[in-house]
Amino acid sequence: MATDLKEVMVAPDTYHVSPEPMLMIADLQGALALCLHDESRRVGGLLHLRFMGGTGRPSDVTDNTLSSVLVVLDRFKRAVLGNAARGDEVQARILAHALPPTDAGEPSASLVDLIQADLADGKIVCGTQTTRRTESLRVCFQPFEGRVWICGPNDLRTAPRAQRSVG
Repeated sequence: MATDLKEVMVAPDTYHVSPEPMLMIADLQGALALCLHDESRRVGGLLHLRFMGGTGRPSDVTDNTLSSVLVVLDRFKRAVLGNAARGDEVQARILAHALPPTDAGEPSASLVDLIQADLADGKIVCGTQTTRRTESLRVCFQPFEGRVWICGPNDLRTAPRAQRSVG
């Protein structure tokens, strides 16, 4: 159970990777968490990225966004997967928080789409879930087991036993 695990808060625009049993936590506010788990290596990590533009909503991906995100994403994937991960041994899940939509149109390609496409290029299937609300969203991830869940701000210990980071 999660009660005896070391807890690590993953700050926005950073990531944390570990082969050890622990609990990684990201408080999402206009951001996403990419949770990756390599089953064969028993290593996992959480990448916490804010949406660009400071609006709290998904925004269009620009060339600058693309290059900076791809650099961080590549480093994160190498840290979790090493150099020879097989896509069928990797679990990936993107959990995102966005403010409710406005009358303005949504972007044609968001940061979530960019990351999902990059993972697909590596034959990694990635499930996504975007929650739209004004309150922040807390994501908890156990990298050693690949379990990910959403919990309340004061309730880290409500991990469902069967839920895993498979999309």
